[in-house]
Amino acid sequence: MPFIETPDAAASEQTAKLYAEAEANYGYVPNMVKAFGHRPDVMKNWSALLSSIKANMDLRRYELVTMAAAREMKSSYCLLAHGSVLLRDIFTAEALQQVIDDPGTAVIDETERTIMHFAAKVVRDASLIKAADVDELRLHGLSDAEIFDIVTAAAVRCFFSKTLDALGVQADSAYEKLDSRLKTALVIGRPIDGAA
Repeated sequence: MPFIETPDAAASEQTAKLYAEAEANYGYVPNMVKAFGHRPDVMKNWSALLSSIKANMDLRRYELVTMAAAREMKSSYCLLAHGSVLLRDIFTAEALQQVIDDPGTAVIDETERTIMHFAAKVVRDASLIKAADVDELRLHGLSDAEIFDIVTAAAVRCFFSKTLDALGVQADSAYEKLDSRLKTALVIGRPIDGAA
């Protein structure tokens, strides 16, 4: 249960549209969408910003950056959501478990490890990033535009994850169906909605 009351679809035409689009996409209205029910224009604009960032990255890189950022913030909701995407589209359950448990030894390449480490550092304290951190990404063949993409993907995750956590929004009960070991590894902050 979030810390604020979330409006129902009757609140406004924009809220009704937001909820209807979410239900068509997910089969239900996720708690994250309800959290934005008071300000559907904010969700719409955030989604547009996110889409513009994702358009410049392949799915695997975007999801690994997002996972590193969400883990650094202890955002269960975002870890569950993006872990589910990685599980569905990229990794086996065993490989994803390795990425969650220890990216240093997981079945990802050295460039991906460096990117995840950098993304976590962006979230932890971007003021501590040095030119050497960026140079390390360049040594792995990343262009300045690709480095910009990584930074913005990590930074935009801060807005969304911190908004949800500050409002007490819990991940949807639909995530209960995940493998119990994966679920335990991904739920490092707020519990899943309705979980004991």
